[in-house]
Amino acid sequence: MVIDETPVEALALAAAPLRAAAAEAERVAGGPVRDVRLVVPADWGPRRRTWMRQAAHRAGLAQPRLVEAPVAVAEHLLATGLQLPVGAFIVVCDIGAGAEVTVLRRGPAGFEVLSTLADSAAGGSAVDLALAAALTVVRSAPSDGVGDWAVAESVRAAKETLGVHPAVTVPLAGQAPVIASRAMLVDAALPVIRRVAELVGETIAAAELSPSDLAGIYCVGGSAHLPHLDTVVAERTGITPTVVSEPQLVAARGAADAGSANAGTVAVEVPVPPVRRAVAIAVPGFASLALIWQCLLTAEEHNVLVYRSVRLNWGEFTMAAVFALLACLAAGTVLGSVIAARNPTPSTRTEGGRVSIGILAAASLGAAIAGLYAVVTSQYFGEPVGPFLRWALWPITPILLMAVAMAMVAARQWRAPHGGWSALLAAPTGSIVTAALGMGLIQYSLTADRWPDRLLWIDISGRVGGLLLGVGLVMALVAPLMFRLILGAPVAVITAAIVSNQAAGILGVSYAVAVAMWWAARLWTRIVRPAATSPVTARRSAGAGPSGGGG
Repeated sequence: MVIDETPVEALALAAAPLRAAAAEAERVAGGPVRDVRLVVPADWGPRRRTWMRQAAHRAGLAQPRLVEAPVAVAEHLLATGLQLPVGAFIVVCDIGAGAEVTVLRRGPAGFEVLSTLADSAAGGSAVDLALAAALTVVRSAPSDGVGDWAVAESVRAAKETLGVHPAVTVPLAGQAPVIASRAMLVDAALPVIRRVAELVGETIAAAELSPSDLAGIYCVGGSAHLPHLDTVVAERTGITPTVVSEPQLVAARGAADAGSANAGTVAVEVPVPPVRRAVAIAVPGFASLALIWQCLLTAEEHNVLVYRSVRLNWGEFTMAAVFALLACLAAGTVLGSVIAARNPTPSTRTEGGRVSIGILAAASLGAAIAGLYAVVTSQYFGEPVGPFLRWALWPITPILLMAVAMAMVAARQWRAPHGGWSALLAAPTGSIVTAALGMGLIQYSLTADRWPDRLLWIDISGRVGGLLLGVGLVMALVAPLMFRLILGAPVAVITAAIVSNQAAGILGVSYAVAVAMWWAARLWTRIVRPAATSPVTARRSAGAGPSGGGG
């Protein structure tokens, strides 16, 4: 049946050039071709990719590795010396017969396609048609396939020649040769170039970025040398694009380098957390154990006839749960970063996936430990577990939500934070120590024996504890030293003034909210909207091109 034969014939046609290329490669290499890599557009879905693999199989090739064209171009840029830090964004504008514009992000394990748009009418074929229409005249004789093919080849050759010469003679089938000028090429190419510039802007917007986020725009493909392409794209984006040397060969060379050990002069690894950061995990862990121990030992039990009650420092209990969660998150993030660094897999998004799993597992463990604190404490005093669960789980909910948000960002690998995820998710150790010591002193002042000769010392201890807790709260809220000095004094005075059994719970919950705000601020300033520009962006703004050195 014709319906069944059509895809088979198309497959055979696609396999023919692959078979010829394989035969030539075997002749040059002197042996069979074992590593096959085929460049495909970034917007191809599973169906087209499967079809391409079938064509390679029909041609007698080994199972091919499909490399997306913009990824291959980016790999070639790294291999030829472009300095592009992890987390940077670039645009690859591939202008061949059509146009494909792609936004990529460099991750520790390779390049990730964030958005891609294609237009078959925005490339060299459209320019050829427009230039042919300007050069040819209406003929009375009907056109034949051979004549049309000859005209198309002549126009294509003229287009390439006009890229370096002001004018060229174009032989045309069925009529006298004509003179083509650079001005004619500009008129034919201008609508296509404008459409390419529109695609660039639309693709950047689709990636939820702005031109200021980019480290550069790079043009490749057989039609990358179209006149005024750089000017029109620069007018649209504010960035002058760079036409890569030998643009028609870049994708093939990048595909050959993709995944190799020397792709780029410096291999980028996931930052391994330093030993001091791993040791710092113990700080919130020990703080949590110390506070829950003091909370259990100093709780006051009251028995009045048949009624029994327990007065607990709910603020101290809450902060013990907070510190347990912080210890688990620090340990999980460090462990995920170490695993990602020690077991790199270039074909997968190793760092983001493993770090996100570590964050989610650590968040679950931290919540479980907080719940365990509630259950054990309620059983220890023989009280209903409900109030204990409320004071243990509700205050840490904002921190858990921020941890989930961090895990989602890490899994997507939107931006890799400077120093790695373990550095971003490390709560300030100074704040933990100061707040834990402050709450410990507050609890001492509330439960110590009221001997007459110790009243002044006990009261001073409580006020100092309030001061320390206020300072620790401010240290969790803001990072710059100047802001800490400005906010620390009034907040510390307020927390010292309100030290009491009733206010202790409020102070504990306030500290939990401050930790969540600390992470929210870091997520925004270091991932979503980082203030500092990357070195590549700074060089681009200064008008410098890609410099030598490793990626």
